Amino acid sequence: MPSVTLKPDKVFRVGKILCVGQNYTKHVKEMNAKKSADPVLFLKPATSLLHEGEDIVLPAFSNEVHHEVELALLVNKNAKNIPGEKWQNYITGAGIALDLTLRDLQQTAKQKGLPWSVSKGFDGACPISEFTPLSEIGDIDQLNISLHVNEELRQAGFTGDMIFKTDRLVAYMSTIFTLEPGDIILTGTPAGVSKLNPGDIIRASIERLGSITFHVR
Repeated sequence: MPSVTLKPDKVFRVGKILCVGQNYTKHVKEMNAKKSADPVLFLKPATSLLHEGEDIVLPAFSNEVHHEVELALLVNKNAKNIPGEKWQNYITGAGIALDLTLRDLQQTAKQKGLPWSVSKGFDGACPISEFTPLSEIGDIDQLNISLHVNEELRQAGFTGDMIFKTDRLVAYMSTIFTLEPGDIILTGTPAGVSKLNPGDIIRASIERLGSITFHVR
């Protein structure tokens, strides 16, 4: 079963990856979308995880793979219908993730009113870092986040600009899904998403969490 590591060496087997879309205002605008009253949720399978040292392989069935850098949270306790102010009791660490998206397939599915699981859940669609203990990070809603492709800055944001902050996201997700140890929560991406090409080198960074680098082929 796919797994992730909480520094220094605690391993969690991953069950599900819970994601929120359209959680930064500028990204909502660049996608020509409308703000939602509640978080827009979707899932990635654990098999979409990709660890540093492995290459991002662009699927042959898509012509437009986009990068989306995101703050990731690691669940360490069962959680159901929890109050927002208690979210830190159920999250043990934070990390850096890429929500890779097959934008062409996603747009086609949306136009037809069909699910877009393929565009978000393919193998390798979730490159991920190790997780840093929450106790070592400080205010998680006050972190700078960025992504460079071939040393060119593509995405830059601030977790304080999330439409739905961490407390709301964790609490809301727990009303719909039972959160379990090893589950991962992706919190949305800032503006600047764009297409990847073979040969690209991606560097994703989040303040106080470090950075991860992946080669694209």
